[in-house]
Amino acid sequence: MSTQFPPSLWAETAPARQATAPVSGVVETDVAVIGAGFTGLSAAIETRRRGHAVTVIEAKAAGWGASGRNNGQVIPVLTSAEPDAWVARHGDAGRRMVDLIGNSAQVLFDLVRSYNMQAEAEQAGWFQPAHSPGRVALSQKRVAAWQRFGFPAELKTAAQAADLLGTQFWHGGMFNPTGGHINPLALAREMARVAQDLGAQIYEDSPVLSYDRVGSTWVIKTRGGTVKARALILATNAYTGELTRHLARRIARSVVPVLSWQMATPPIDDALRAQTVPGRQAVSDTRGDLRFFRYDARNRLITGGAVMGSYDMQNRVRKKAARTLAEAFPALGVPQMTHVWSGYVGMNWDRFPRVHKIGPDGWAWVACNGRGVALGTSLGRELARAATGQPEAELALPISDPQPFVAHGLVQRVAPTYLAWLKRQDKKEYTP
Repeated sequence: MSTQFPPSLWAETAPARQATAPVSGVVETDVAVIGAGFTGLSAAIETRRRGHAVTVIEAKAAGWGASGRNNGQVIPVLTSAEPDAWVARHGDAGRRMVDLIGNSAQVLFDLVRSYNMQAEAEQAGWFQPAHSPGRVALSQKRVAAWQRFGFPAELKTAAQAADLLGTQFWHGGMFNPTGGHINPLALAREMARVAQDLGAQIYEDSPVLSYDRVGSTWVIKTRGGTVKARALILATNAYTGELTRHLARRIARSVVPVLSWQMATPPIDDALRAQTVPGRQAVSDTRGDLRFFRYDARNRLITGGAVMGSYDMQNRVRKKAARTLAEAFPALGVPQMTHVWSGYVGMNWDRFPRVHKIGPDGWAWVACNGRGVALGTSLGRELARAATGQPEAELALPISDPQPFVAHGLVQRVAPTYLAWLKRQDKKEYTP
């Protein structure tokens, strides 16, 4: 199986990394991790920091999946679920999950700084501008909710939003100073480097064919060999079941992999860049048909979007994203995108991430719902703590059973039509 990365801006700019060998023969370890994305690599780092042996098994290469293909926004909130909803659903575990989410951006940036990771990290803040006057009330509600839990959310007025963005296209919104953005593939490769420096074993080009609990041992089989471990972390999120169809079928069918498109403009000239999002924040607005963008280290605007239907999808989404940027920032004109790429986002019906026990000393999570950069990194650390003996009652792991979609294949095929419903909702004014 080829581990060549699909073309993208990140594949062009991330630090080069020598791929490791596949699993061969029998490997014994304390903790096994399936998946070398943000969750798996964060788990490996934390496991080694706690003094335990860890082996990461990756089907392709570190960061090959969603972790290396996203927009790179580091966002310390979830898509829709407010913090109070976590507590209502999961009690004490939900409160610990709120703390994990609220601290997740800080955890990521602190990790980057601690190990001097070369990941184009900018903790410039994350802004969610309101796309209609009524949505400002929604922003105010969200700000108040996060402030009640002790996190530094701020409400920006329309004038403040115009100063922050360099346009009057939005109407105010919620700002969180702990957020920001990174080069996601660079971060994944740097996390792999750090994990290896700490003593973790990483095996790439090693699709897992099966995993089973045999007595007190997890037995993970690949094409070339077997890994035996006391504890197991399944860290495959939206790609669970994509490369090995029968792997963790109930978990795979509880999440819908939705194609997310990203793209990059040419570098913006200095004068225009100074008046267009001058503070270089990461931005994603309140629309369901989301508008989002941030700068990279070369002053390209990294944006993206979604379209319905599969016909000529790449060209249509490129044109749509260019038009929406020009609409908000007329001085940009309609930019010609130099890079366009895509990857899966793991979505579910209520947009709550799910944490599962897959057996004794075995854990998994799915459903990032577009917030996987910060969330996956923090959850990887938390899963490692569970796998190395910290009591679950002390951790942000609200355990639930998988809830597979009925007719999952059909749901996956019709999921893009959900965009039409989101567009209709975007046109309705929000009323508290």
